[in-house]
Amino acid sequence: MIDTGDTAWMLISTGLVLFMTPGLAFFYGGMVRAKNVLGMLMQNFFAMGLMAILWVAIAFSLAFGNFGDGGLIGNLDFAWMHNITSDTGPEAFALTIPFVLFCAYQMTFAVITPALITGATADRFKFKAYAVFIAVWLIIVYAPVAHWVFGGGWLAHLGALDFAGGAVVHINAGAAALAVILVLGKRHGWPREGMHPHSLPFTLLGTGILWFGWFGFNAGSALGSNGVAAQALMNTFLAASAGMIGWLLVEQIKEGKPTTLGAASGAVAGLVAITPCAGFVGGMAPIVIGLAAGVLCVLAIHLKFRFGYDDSLDVVGVHLVGGIIGGLLLGFFADSKVNKLVTHEGVFLGGGFSLLWFQFVACAVTFVFSFVVSFVLAKVIDRFIGLRVSEEDEAEGLDFSQHAETAYSFGSTGSMDRLH
Repeated sequence: MIDTGDTAWMLISTGLVLFMTPGLAFFYGGMVRAKNVLGMLMQNFFAMGLMAILWVAIAFSLAFGNFGDGGLIGNLDFAWMHNITSDTGPEAFALTIPFVLFCAYQMTFAVITPALITGATADRFKFKAYAVFIAVWLIIVYAPVAHWVFGGGWLAHLGALDFAGGAVVHINAGAAALAVILVLGKRHGWPREGMHPHSLPFTLLGTGILWFGWFGFNAGSALGSNGVAAQALMNTFLAASAGMIGWLLVEQIKEGKPTTLGAASGAVAGLVAITPCAGFVGGMAPIVIGLAAGVLCVLAIHLKFRFGYDDSLDVVGVHLVGGIIGGLLLGFFADSKVNKLVTHEGVFLGGGFSLLWFQFVACAVTFVFSFVVSFVLAKVIDRFIGLRVSEEDEAEGLDFSQHAETAYSFGSTGSMDRLH
């Protein structure tokens, strides 16, 4: 039966997670140069439009059809909103909220996941190519991985755990981001020229919105107003705080000064790492997980200089690496006292190495699948449409070259005047 308390919390959580995408837009938008800020905002806001339509048309059904079948992909039972009603839906889901609300909540995950990729491709992704990429990617990459884990597919049956999307969201998007930037190539002038953030206040604002919305992301994944949701909320707060402290400590030791960008990045790293663990761990575990993410992610972002891939805003270093850290550390800290769904406890709880192995398989399979399919998809789009803007358009900036607008006119001739 529908529980009104659970329903109220999930209505709020759905709004919180949707709010994360504009937060992500400001988080990334502040880090790019002024000539590209509208381009970054547009890519993120556009995902809220296109992904929602594709989600209810087909992707939700592919992700959650045949729920609990232990398979590779869902069916078309829910395509075009078929059978998505205001009752609790099929018995296999065991919901206490309206099925249409569950669909809407999962839709907000489908919106922000491809949007995460934009941080890696900043300053050079052609908008038309971006639109095609995320549309196809949602169907052929996100939906299958979501079915494997969230939809009771083969990884869930194996025994892997992912409370709110460490593999489905962060490793998935991070692997895709790495694949796309290898096809896109480096920004002109990188790494010789400084490409500094144009508005760190925007980035800190975006961080605050993300942190706030992440309570819906993680605590909402309990799908009810209950003790697991409360534990997930506390874990989310503590991991973000510890991630920030860990990142700033490394900056202080290595550079001699902690930075506001480091504080923002560290908090997000902690949030990423706790995502797969949020409803499965307790005690001081979230602090350890967040601290590990803050330290290891700040070290991981330097790999792009060593290996020469231009991850503009450190999506690979934060989301891919942070997602892997959280996914693997869950194998050490999972606690059945926190959540009865934990059937194999973590190593530190005396459960042996079974869960750690399942987590490793889930992380590795998600990375390989997303990277390979995303790389092929990017290559195909590059062949027929062209993936990146021209050198002239890149120099002019995405704001005007892709959208005929400028974010800051400062009293000069406006973009619409220039069109005439």
